[in-house]
Amino acid sequence: MSKVPLTKQGAEKLREELQRLKSVERPRVIQAIAEAREHGDLKENAEYHAAREQQSFIEGRIKEIEGKLSHAQIIDVTQMENTGKVIFGATVDLADEETGKEITYRIVGEDEADIKQGLISVSSPIARALIGKQEGDIAVVQAPGGEKRYEIVEVRYE
Repeated sequence: MSKVPLTKQGAEKLREELQRLKSVERPRVIQAIAEAREHGDLKENAEYHAAREQQSFIEGRIKEIEGKLSHAQIIDVTQMENTGKVIFGATVDLADEETGKEITYRIVGEDEADIKQGLISVSSPIARALIGKQEGDIAVVQAPGGEKRYEIVEVRYE
C-alpha cells in the first residue's frame, strides 16, 4: 500500500478521534454490554444487541484510523518555503473569471475533504487543475456545467 497524503491538521484530527474512541467510547460500550448481560436472556435483549453493534462499529473505526495513520505521509506546509506554487496542503484564493466572485480552498487528503469548510480533496477536479500552478495563473476546471476558469489570486502555506 502506498503512502497517502495527509495534512498535519488532518492527522491531528484522526489522532484525537482515535483517542476518544479508545478512552471514552470503547469503555462506555463495554459497560453497556456488561449491564445488558446482567439482565439475563440476551436473545431478546435489544440494549445488548445495540451495544454489540456499536462495539463492532467502534472497533472497526479504530482499525480504520490506525491503518490510515500508519500509511499516511503527513505533510506540514508551514515548514516549507512559500514559492507561490500550489501544492498539497496549500490554501488558495481564487477569483472566478466570469463572475469575479472570490473563493478560498485548501487542498487536503481525501479523508479530510469537506467542501463546506473549503477543504477540497487532492484528487478533486479543482485541486488537479490547481496543483503546480502559480499565483497569477489561470486554472481551468472541467465542471459538469462546462469549463470554469479561476485566477489564482494568492497561495498560502498555513
